[in-house]
Amino acid sequence: MKYLIDQGKFLRAKANYDKAKAVLIGVPMDFTVSFRPGTRMGPRKIREVSYGLEDYSIYADDSLNEKDYFDAGDVDIPFGNVKKSLEIIEQVTAKLLDDGKIPVYLGGEHLITYPIIKQVSKKYKDLVVLHFDAHADLRDTFFGERFSHATVLRRVCEHLNEKHLYQFGIRSGIKEEFVFAKEHTRMNPVNVKKPFLETMQELKQRPVYVTLDIDVIDPAFAPGTGTPEPGGCSSQDILDVVSCFKNINIVGFDLVEVSPPSDLSERTSILAAKILREVLIAVC
Repeated sequence: MKYLIDQGKFLRAKANYDKAKAVLIGVPMDFTVSFRPGTRMGPRKIREVSYGLEDYSIYADDSLNEKDYFDAGDVDIPFGNVKKSLEIIEQVTAKLLDDGKIPVYLGGEHLITYPIIKQVSKKYKDLVVLHFDAHADLRDTFFGERFSHATVLRRVCEHLNEKHLYQFGIRSGIKEEFVFAKEHTRMNPVNVKKPFLETMQELKQRPVYVTLDIDVIDPAFAPGTGTPEPGGCSSQDILDVVSCFKNINIVGFDLVEVSPPSDLSERTSILAAKILREVLIAVC
């Protein structure tokens, strides 16, 4: 596929694109990060540490070995060129959707979510987005820029029906973001597991896109991220949440903001790999 380069494979990835239900793609981009860089190294590290995981999930009582998914490698983006990078991500996503695949992305910074959802929302007119994050990401501009990891969900809202963005775990942002959320999103501040389980009843068979920023988890469990925010859910809480994804109609997913240089223990990347395993089992 155009614009993709091989960076190794995630656990139990099959070799046949045509038979795959889901396709995994990395986006090594951290061009707009505002604190600590390094998320461009996330996709490669998550793949690397996945070899320490079993393919069987006790949560799902199922195995990746039984699932057909394809690891297409990383998007080959022009370093430092935000506009062109977003265009390429959008083109890759459009190709996946045209081929009937479920796109599963690894970041990279959170801005990668925007071009993905821009395309997914064209295919699914009633799309619902579930956003797990420490930060609201609802600023209209950040340092004068409309396209940033701090504005990404504000841009996403421009492609969704009103109140179709559900936010969980939010515990950081400026006042204007919370005012905007009150009027235009369904925000659940601080808490993750309980409000998510309550929300599941509303989703039924609606098409759902999930974007999960690793900093929704307390940095005590996941310190390897660009903008860590004290507080947050535990690693067990997020695994409990992800294990429920099999009960909703997920049409796309991304896991972003894993920054390996900020975590020499690799526990953030290992947690991300385990989350990804559960997601792939759920969607395949």
